[in-house]
Amino acid sequence: MSTIPVMPSYTETPPSNVPLHRPICQQLRQHYETVRHQHMRDMFAQDPQRFERFSLQLGDLLLDYSKNRITAETMRLLVKLAEEADIAGWRDKMFNGEKINNTENRAVLHVALRNLSEHPVWVDGVDVMPGVRAVIDKMAVFAGQVREGAWRGYSGKRITDVVNIGIGGSDLGPQMVYQALKPYRHPELKVHFISNVDGTHAEEILETLDPETTLFIISSKTFTTQETMTNAFYAREWFLQHAQSACHIARHFVAVSTNREAVAAFGIDVAQMFEFWDWVGGRYSLWSAIGLSIVLAIGHEHFMALLQGAHDMDEHFRHAPFAQNMPVIMALLGIWYNNFFGAESQVILPYDHYLRSLPMYLEQADMESNGKSVDRNGQMVDYATGSIVWGASGINGQHAFYQLIHQGTKLIPADFIVSMQSHSSLQSHHDILVANFLAQTEALMRGRTLAETQSGAGEQSYLPQKVFAGNHPSNALLLKRLTPHALGMLLAAYEHKIFVQGIIWNLNSFDQWGVELGKQLAKQILPELSVHDAVTTHDASTNGLINYYHRWRKAS
Repeated sequence: MSTIPVMPSYTETPPSNVPLHRPICQQLRQHYETVRHQHMRDMFAQDPQRFERFSLQLGDLLLDYSKNRITAETMRLLVKLAEEADIAGWRDKMFNGEKINNTENRAVLHVALRNLSEHPVWVDGVDVMPGVRAVIDKMAVFAGQVREGAWRGYSGKRITDVVNIGIGGSDLGPQMVYQALKPYRHPELKVHFISNVDGTHAEEILETLDPETTLFIISSKTFTTQETMTNAFYAREWFLQHAQSACHIARHFVAVSTNREAVAAFGIDVAQMFEFWDWVGGRYSLWSAIGLSIVLAIGHEHFMALLQGAHDMDEHFRHAPFAQNMPVIMALLGIWYNNFFGAESQVILPYDHYLRSLPMYLEQADMESNGKSVDRNGQMVDYATGSIVWGASGINGQHAFYQLIHQGTKLIPADFIVSMQSHSSLQSHHDILVANFLAQTEALMRGRTLAETQSGAGEQSYLPQKVFAGNHPSNALLLKRLTPHALGMLLAAYEHKIFVQGIIWNLNSFDQWGVELGKQLAKQILPELSVHDAVTTHDASTNGLINYYHRWRKAS
């Protein structure tokens, strides 16, 4: 008969090289060897004050990181790692407008978009804040006109639907915020999002709309993005089939762009072009004019509350000591698991229906930022960098993939997110939700021993399958209520977490050259899909697939 282990365990295989070979990392490696076999249930038993020691509150946001495989010594060493990596220096460079995006020679100033202080922000000797405030004011005026019914369509009817056409950061951020802040939306104005170049996406949305009452936002910095402009021209054609005259475009299309000539050629009045700047990265752009759909949906006042929440987190990130700095702590814990425990992924689990798109948003924010194998100096790295970020609504995940997190062979650190006060009037539903939120973090931490399993099971067969190793790390982020301000704080915390990790890994977190090759090849392949002769210019697989598509098109 096989022996039943008291606590099953997964295989942990740390990378052979600790990040950047910094001196402190050798101490962390040695410390890891002393901590890796300790169980969190013992840590809690030995320290009744563990929650107070490893939790941090900022305004309406609480971070409990006590259910992590850490000690006070772990955090001391990790904070020293942040100091060795000069997080403070790089943070100041970012806030001061220095061009830390070195491969594109650009500043990184999404923080300026929500700078609600009176302090200037300089780029190339110019204070960018007057321009930022002017765009915010312009958005407020336009959104107010639409929301109040003063801005009407070509036939005189009130605008009832807004369609945001964009992709990547021009879609994921606004759409996530629109979902998250549903209780604050205008009751008679619906916002729709088109991003996928699959024609069924655009057709599915437009078939439900009235062109006389629909306003389109075309969000493209260059006004040349293939997917966005393909959908934009289709929307323009759909609109003109009903409106007949191109002069009506100006009442139904606005642009978020920097390309005045292309915007005017499309037929949009450049007076209704909302500007942003090359120091605004796509995945950090919801705070800019890219957030016009948000302003239309929730109004200027609530949009400003969103910016204020982010600004409050920015100020905390700038001034709080690392040991009490929420984004820094979140980043260092991620480094601890990625580079010392060998964890490959990070799961985001919001226990809030309104935050159901947050995992997808953070997938882009994190993996497009730190999914790099070349450092900022152009050298290949030999240590693990960005985590695989994934997730879903937590309560649904419990009935889907939590099995692997609880009893699988992989270590998957988890972020649990919940609002203590629901926007729903169904308090009993919310209590069940919160109970599950709390139970899952406890279950992942505690596990269940063989003795506990035997004492609670009437049937003694299959005991190994019922034992839980526990010792799975998680953070708990609790919002008092999902408000615009709280959401701004939460999103900014994750942005700065990503920044800190990128600095420790010596990456440029603000370029994304990895997406360019596929775009270039797609432009090369597109005309080849319409030729009559067999294509032979690619590898055998790609040639075969193109020619197979040819034969199918001819046959159909």
